[in-house]
Amino acid sequence: MALVGGAAWAAWWWFDSGPQPAQALPAGTLGYVAIDLDPEGAQKVEALRTLQKFPALREELDMDAEDDLRRRIFEEIQAESGCEGLDYDADIEPWLGDRMAIAAVEGAEGPAPVFVLQVDDATAAEDGVAALGECAGEEIGFAVEGDWGVIAETDEFAQGVVDEAADASLADDEQFQRWTGEAGDAGVMSAYVAAEAGSYLADLAGELADPFGMGALPGEAMPFGYDDGYEGSYEPLPGLDGEELDPELLEGALADFGGAAATLRFDDGAVELEVAGNAGASQAMVYSDDGVGDLVSGLPGDTGAVFAVAFAEGWFGQVLEQAEQASGLSADQMLAEMSAMTGMELPEDAETLAGEALAVAVGGDFDPEAFFSSPDGSGLPIGVKIQGEADEIESVLDKMHGLGDSGAVLVSDSADGYVAIGPDDTYRSRLLDDGDLGDSDVFRDVVREDDASSLMFVNFDAGDWLANMAGDDDTARENLEPLAGVGLSGWLEGEGDDAVTHGVLRLTTN
Repeated sequence: MALVGGAAWAAWWWFDSGPQPAQALPAGTLGYVAIDLDPEGAQKVEALRTLQKFPALREELDMDAEDDLRRRIFEEIQAESGCEGLDYDADIEPWLGDRMAIAAVEGAEGPAPVFVLQVDDATAAEDGVAALGECAGEEIGFAVEGDWGVIAETDEFAQGVVDEAADASLADDEQFQRWTGEAGDAGVMSAYVAAEAGSYLADLAGELADPFGMGALPGEAMPFGYDDGYEGSYEPLPGLDGEELDPELLEGALADFGGAAATLRFDDGAVELEVAGNAGASQAMVYSDDGVGDLVSGLPGDTGAVFAVAFAEGWFGQVLEQAEQASGLSADQMLAEMSAMTGMELPEDAETLAGEALAVAVGGDFDPEAFFSSPDGSGLPIGVKIQGEADEIESVLDKMHGLGDSGAVLVSDSADGYVAIGPDDTYRSRLLDDGDLGDSDVFRDVVREDDASSLMFVNFDAGDWLANMAGDDDTARENLEPLAGVGLSGWLEGEGDDAVTHGVLRLTTN
């Protein structure tokens, strides 16, 4: 029994993420970003093992699992600020814990920033924060409760945060629990945005759309760093009322925001960012829940990069409606102009052409120099594969053949419910063959959702294109060599107010 109990304790220590800063924040917190400098054992080992594969990072970090990351961060901040009057061992280390967060909490005049720090000694923490304020030349509001210290503009506001959290904490908030749960297992960093934050952003819509108060954009390239003395020409932005953007153009998209959360973690030699949330009615306007799995998994096994989307019925009209709301331009006017330019009957032809799902693929032996030097694109492993009604898709392509120099680019073949478009006969044929990309180890390691509605994948090990990017730079080549693949998968679960949009960005290493 002692052996079993010891094993259970070891497992708990290895996988438990411990207390989190959300416990020290009130349930009504609008936004939250937390970092864990000493995550559960598996995360810490994975993080160091992954980062140290890159020579530049290994040299820069120069640390192992036993090193104090807090000291390194303090020393970096101290060097930048020039605040030499503090000593880490005497003023910081005795009280600073491993977890911290920055949050937006409702104040008397709107959202206000607060910092949450895990503390090991309340008295030492008060002295240390006071020393930090003295060094910075400003007073810092601070309050401590249990294992957490709250830094705010004033002592009163910090104590108010502590008191509200004692009554109802963010950690116990149902919305917070829902979205952080949807974002998956804990990692080294997490973020959360409450549904109520959408209302605040909607109120600030005008400022967000026109942050410089310009009411216009320059007709030519804007100089780096906006200058009030800029004398270039400016063109009014669509939808502007006088000199200010009408906030109603953005309010609709923000008002029905349902909340979101994200987690950054290390997993089996990979860096993974998982996001989950509800963006409101607009989140389902394009993507179909049928997924792109069959389309993408059947691509050639040596595919170097692919971007794929599964389209919902009526997606083009939805996109146009969103564009109308965002720009203030008439949807009918935009349709008429696009139809005149392309010779297509919109929106019907656009939806037919895209099919049920569409993938843009690039072969692993793609040569960027050949791409720019080839007059007709022959020999280039690049093309589009569409899942849909082949005859109807081909009829739309016929309408487009007269557009400029598009003839070679829009050459197509079809088979078994798929259409391949591209400049090279051989690669089009390969796109229509039953490929085995779905069986690739790199692909399966990067893409974690079989029914993803949208997908982006890059295989760094396909061909020599990544090494060629480094040229004669041996340092760059050494730091690119550990990369294996990167993928971004997105999918939607549920419907209406309960729908959840998921996204996973995953970077893997060899």
